[in-house]
Amino acid sequence: MTRKPSSRKSASKPAPAPRLRPGRLIRRWALRGVIGFGALILFFVLLFAVVNPPTTFTMLAEGRRLGGVEQEWADWEEIAPVMARSIVAAEDANYCLHWGFDMRAIRAAMEAGGNRGASTLSQQVVKNVFLWQGRSWPRKALEAIITPVVETVWTKRRILEVYMNVAEFDEGVFGVKAAAQNAFDTTPDRLTAVQAARLAAVLPDPKERDAANPGSFTRRRAASIMDGANTIRADGRAGCFE
Repeated sequence: MTRKPSSRKSASKPAPAPRLRPGRLIRRWALRGVIGFGALILFFVLLFAVVNPPTTFTMLAEGRRLGGVEQEWADWEEIAPVMARSIVAAEDANYCLHWGFDMRAIRAAMEAGGNRGASTLSQQVVKNVFLWQGRSWPRKALEAIITPVVETVWTKRRILEVYMNVAEFDEGVFGVKAAAQNAFDTTPDRLTAVQAARLAAVLPDPKERDAANPGSFTRRRAASIMDGANTIRADGRAGCFE
Protein backbone atom coordinates (compact mmCIF):
# COMPACT_ATOMS: atom_id res chain seq x y z
CA MET A 1 0.00 0.00 0.00
CA THR A 2 1.40 3.32 -1.01
CA ARG A 3 1.69 5.68 1.85
CA LYS A 4 0.88 9.30 1.33
CA PRO A 5 3.74 11.43 2.34
CA SER A 6 2.97 12.84 5.70
CA SER A 7 2.70 16.54 5.69
CA ARG A 8 4.48 17.63 8.78
CA LYS A 9 4.78 21.15 7.51
CA SER A 10 2.48 23.46 9.39
CA ALA A 11 -0.32 25.12 7.51
CA SER A 12 0.63 28.45 6.06
CA LYS A 13 0.24 31.19 8.64
CA PRO A 14 -1.70 34.35 7.78
CA ALA A 15 0.50 37.24 6.98
CA PRO A 16 0.88 39.55 9.95
CA ALA A 17 -1.05 42.81 9.76
CA PRO A 18 1.18 45.62 8.64
CA ARG A 19 2.31 47.83 11.44
CA LEU A 20 1.26 51.43 11.32
CA ARG A 21 4.11 53.83 11.41
CA PRO A 22 4.02 56.24 14.36
CA GLY A 23 3.48 59.23 12.08
CA ARG A 24 0.55 57.59 10.33
CA LEU A 25 -0.93 56.52 13.67
CA ILE A 26 -0.69 60.07 15.00
CA ARG A 27 -2.36 61.44 11.86
CA ARG A 28 -5.15 58.88 12.16
CA TRP A 29 -5.87 59.80 15.79
CA ALA A 30 -5.58 63.48 15.01
CA LEU A 31 -8.16 63.07 12.23
CA ARG A 32 -10.47 61.21 14.59
CA GLY A 33 -10.04 63.96 17.14
CA VAL A 34 -10.90 66.66 14.60
CA ILE A 35 -13.97 64.74 13.43
CA GLY A 36 -15.08 64.14 17.02
CA PHE A 37 -14.61 67.79 17.95
CA GLY A 38 -16.51 68.90 14.84
CA ALA A 39 -19.38 66.54 15.65
CA LEU A 40 -19.49 67.86 19.23
CA ILE A 41 -19.61 71.48 18.07
CA LEU A 42 -22.32 70.67 15.52
CA PHE A 43 -24.34 68.96 18.26
CA PHE A 44 -24.20 72.04 20.48
CA VAL A 45 -24.95 74.39 17.56
CA LEU A 46 -28.09 72.37 16.82
CA LEU A 47 -28.98 72.12 20.52
CA PHE A 48 -28.59 75.82 21.24
CA ALA A 49 -30.75 76.69 18.27
CA VAL A 50 -33.69 75.70 20.47
CA VAL A 51 -32.24 75.37 24.00
CA ASN A 52 -30.81 78.38 25.84
CA PRO A 53 -27.10 78.06 26.67
CA PRO A 54 -26.91 77.58 30.45
CA THR A 55 -23.60 79.44 30.83
CA THR A 56 -20.42 80.46 29.00
CA PHE A 57 -16.70 80.18 29.68
CA THR A 58 -16.62 83.92 30.43
CA MET A 59 -19.42 83.62 32.99
CA LEU A 60 -17.68 80.69 34.65
CA ALA A 61 -14.38 82.57 34.80
CA GLU A 62 -15.98 85.73 36.17
CA GLY A 63 -18.03 83.68 38.61
CA ARG A 64 -14.85 82.16 40.03
CA ARG A 65 -13.17 85.56 40.20
CA LEU A 66 -16.09 87.47 41.71
CA GLY A 67 -17.77 84.71 43.66
CA GLY A 68 -20.79 84.67 41.35
CA VAL A 69 -22.45 86.54 38.51
CA GLU A 70 -25.89 87.98 37.75
CA GLN A 71 -27.68 86.50 34.77
CA GLU A 72 -31.26 85.53 33.98
CA TRP A 73 -32.52 84.63 30.51
CA ALA A 74 -34.96 86.90 28.71
CA ASP A 75 -36.80 85.50 25.70
CA TRP A 76 -37.07 87.62 22.58
CA GLU A 77 -40.64 88.66 23.41
CA GLU A 78 -39.47 89.98 26.79
CA ILE A 79 -37.01 92.46 25.28
CA ALA A 80 -37.96 95.88 23.94
CA PRO A 81 -37.39 96.05 20.15
CA VAL A 82 -35.35 99.24 20.62
CA MET A 83 -32.82 97.23 22.64
CA ALA A 84 -32.19 94.87 19.74
CA ARG A 85 -31.86 97.78 17.31
CA SER A 86 -29.48 99.56 19.67
CA ILE A 87 -27.23 96.50 19.95
CA VAL A 88 -27.10 96.12 16.16
CA ALA A 89 -26.47 99.84 15.65
CA ALA A 90 -23.65 99.76 18.19
CA GLU A 91 -21.95 96.51 17.25
CA ASP A 92 -22.85 95.49 13.70
CA ALA A 93 -24.97 97.90 11.64
CA ASN A 94 -24.85 95.59 8.59
CA TYR A 95 -25.94 92.58 10.60
CA CYS A 96 -28.83 91.79 8.26
CA LEU A 97 -26.67 92.14 5.15
CA HIS A 98 -23.90 89.60 5.82
CA TRP A 99 -23.58 85.84 6.33
CA GLY A 100 -21.44 86.03 9.46
CA PHE A 101 -18.48 88.08 8.22
CA ASP A 102 -18.62 91.73 7.22
CA MET A 103 -16.01 91.84 4.47
CA ARG A 104 -16.23 95.61 4.14
CA ALA A 105 -15.50 96.04 7.85
CA ILE A 106 -12.65 93.51 7.64
CA ARG A 107 -11.04 95.41 4.75
CA ALA A 108 -11.42 98.68 6.65
CA ALA A 109 -9.82 97.13 9.73
CA MET A 110 -6.90 95.85 7.66
CA GLU A 111 -6.39 99.27 6.09
CA ALA A 112 -6.40 100.79 9.58
CA GLY A 113 -3.63 98.44 10.60
CA GLY A 114 -5.75 96.22 12.83
CA ASN A 115 -6.48 99.01 15.30
CA ARG A 116 -10.24 98.68 14.89
CA GLY A 117 -12.48 95.70 15.38
CA ALA A 118 -14.35 93.94 12.60
CA SER A 119 -16.11 91.14 14.48
CA THR A 120 -19.78 90.75 13.66
CA LEU A 121 -22.46 89.88 16.20
CA SER A 122 -22.41 86.33 14.83
CA GLN A 123 -18.68 86.02 15.49
CA GLN A 124 -19.08 87.45 18.98
CA VAL A 125 -21.84 84.94 19.79
CA VAL A 126 -19.61 82.09 18.62
CA LYS A 127 -16.75 83.39 20.76
CA ASN A 128 -18.97 83.92 23.82
CA VAL A 129 -20.94 80.66 23.65
CA PHE A 130 -18.53 78.10 22.19
CA LEU A 131 -15.00 79.45 22.69
CA TRP A 132 -12.92 81.58 25.01
CA GLN A 133 -11.82 85.21 25.16
CA GLY A 134 -8.52 86.42 23.73
CA ARG A 135 -6.91 87.09 20.38
CA SER A 136 -5.05 83.82 19.79
CA TRP A 137 -4.90 82.41 16.27
CA PRO A 138 -6.39 79.02 17.27
CA ARG A 139 -9.46 80.77 18.68
CA LYS A 140 -9.82 82.97 15.61
CA ALA A 141 -9.50 79.94 13.34
CA LEU A 142 -12.19 78.04 15.24
CA GLU A 143 -14.38 81.14 15.22
CA ALA A 144 -14.03 81.38 11.43
CA ILE A 145 -15.08 77.73 11.06
CA ILE A 146 -18.02 77.77 13.48
CA THR A 147 -19.54 81.13 12.51
CA PRO A 148 -20.90 80.03 9.09
CA VAL A 149 -22.39 76.92 10.74
CA VAL A 150 -24.23 79.05 13.31
CA GLU A 151 -25.40 81.42 10.56
CA THR A 152 -26.74 78.43 8.61
CA VAL A 153 -28.53 76.74 11.52
CA TRP A 154 -29.73 79.68 13.63
CA THR A 155 -31.99 82.51 12.53
CA LYS A 156 -30.73 86.09 12.72
CA ARG A 157 -33.22 86.71 15.51
CA ARG A 158 -31.89 83.73 17.49
CA ILE A 159 -28.29 84.91 17.15
CA LEU A 160 -29.24 88.35 18.42
CA GLU A 161 -31.36 86.90 21.24
CA VAL A 162 -28.46 84.77 22.45
CA TYR A 163 -26.06 87.71 22.20
CA MET A 164 -28.26 89.95 24.33
CA ASN A 165 -28.44 87.23 26.99
CA VAL A 166 -24.74 86.36 27.26
CA ALA A 167 -23.05 89.74 26.74
CA GLU A 168 -21.50 91.37 29.81
CA PHE A 169 -23.04 94.80 30.50
CA ASP A 170 -21.32 95.49 33.82
CA GLU A 171 -18.77 93.67 35.93
CA GLY A 172 -20.33 90.29 36.61
CA VAL A 173 -23.68 91.36 35.08
CA PHE A 174 -24.56 89.27 32.03
CA GLY A 175 -27.58 89.56 29.80
CA VAL A 176 -30.03 92.36 29.19
CA LYS A 177 -32.43 91.25 31.92
CA ALA A 178 -29.89 91.56 34.73
CA ALA A 179 -28.45 94.69 33.10
CA ALA A 180 -31.83 96.47 32.94
CA GLN A 181 -32.52 95.65 36.55
CA ASN A 182 -29.02 96.54 37.73
CA ALA A 183 -28.69 99.84 35.85
CA PHE A 184 -32.25 101.19 35.68
CA ASP A 185 -34.35 99.06 38.07
CA THR A 186 -36.60 97.99 35.23
CA THR A 187 -37.33 95.01 33.01
CA PRO A 188 -35.97 94.59 29.48
CA ASP A 189 -39.39 95.01 27.87
CA ARG A 190 -39.74 98.47 29.47
CA LEU A 191 -36.39 99.88 28.39
CA THR A 192 -36.60 103.30 26.78
CA ALA A 193 -34.58 104.32 23.73
CA VAL A 194 -32.13 106.23 25.94
CA GLN A 195 -31.70 103.35 28.37
CA ALA A 196 -31.24 100.82 25.57
CA ALA A 197 -28.65 103.05 23.89
CA ARG A 198 -26.73 103.47 27.13
CA LEU A 199 -26.64 99.72 27.72
CA ALA A 200 -25.39 99.20 24.18
CA ALA A 201 -22.84 101.99 24.66
CA VAL A 202 -20.97 100.15 27.41
CA LEU A 203 -20.03 97.41 24.94
CA PRO A 204 -17.37 96.19 24.48
CA ASP A 205 -15.86 97.68 27.65
CA PRO A 206 -18.40 97.06 30.45
CA LYS A 207 -15.81 97.19 33.22
CA GLU A 208 -14.83 100.76 32.38
CA ARG A 209 -18.17 102.24 31.25
CA ASP A 210 -21.33 102.65 33.31
CA ALA A 211 -24.80 102.73 31.78
CA ALA A 212 -26.40 104.03 34.99
CA ASN A 213 -23.88 106.85 35.51
CA PRO A 214 -22.42 107.45 32.06
CA GLY A 215 -19.41 109.65 31.50
CA SER A 216 -19.15 112.10 28.63
CA PHE A 217 -17.82 109.49 26.20
CA THR A 218 -20.60 107.02 27.00
CA ARG A 219 -23.23 109.76 26.64
CA ARG A 220 -21.89 110.73 23.22
CA ARG A 221 -21.72 107.12 22.13
CA ALA A 222 -25.27 106.49 23.36
CA ALA A 223 -26.56 109.49 21.38
CA SER A 224 -24.83 108.12 18.27
CA ILE A 225 -26.35 104.69 18.89
CA MET A 226 -29.84 106.19 19.19
CA ASP A 227 -29.39 107.83 15.78
CA GLY A 228 -28.06 104.57 14.36
CA ALA A 229 -30.98 102.56 15.75
CA ASN A 230 -33.43 104.93 14.06
CA THR A 231 -31.45 104.77 10.83
CA ILE A 232 -31.35 100.98 10.52
CA ARG A 233 -35.07 100.84 11.25
CA ALA A 234 -35.81 103.42 8.56
CA ASP A 235 -33.56 101.97 5.84
CA GLY A 236 -34.57 98.34 6.40
CA ARG A 237 -31.35 97.05 7.96
CA ALA A 238 -33.34 95.81 10.96
CA GLY A 239 -35.68 93.78 8.79
CA CYS A 240 -34.07 90.38 9.43
CA PHE A 241 -34.94 90.40 13.13
CA GLU A 242 -38.03 92.60 13.42
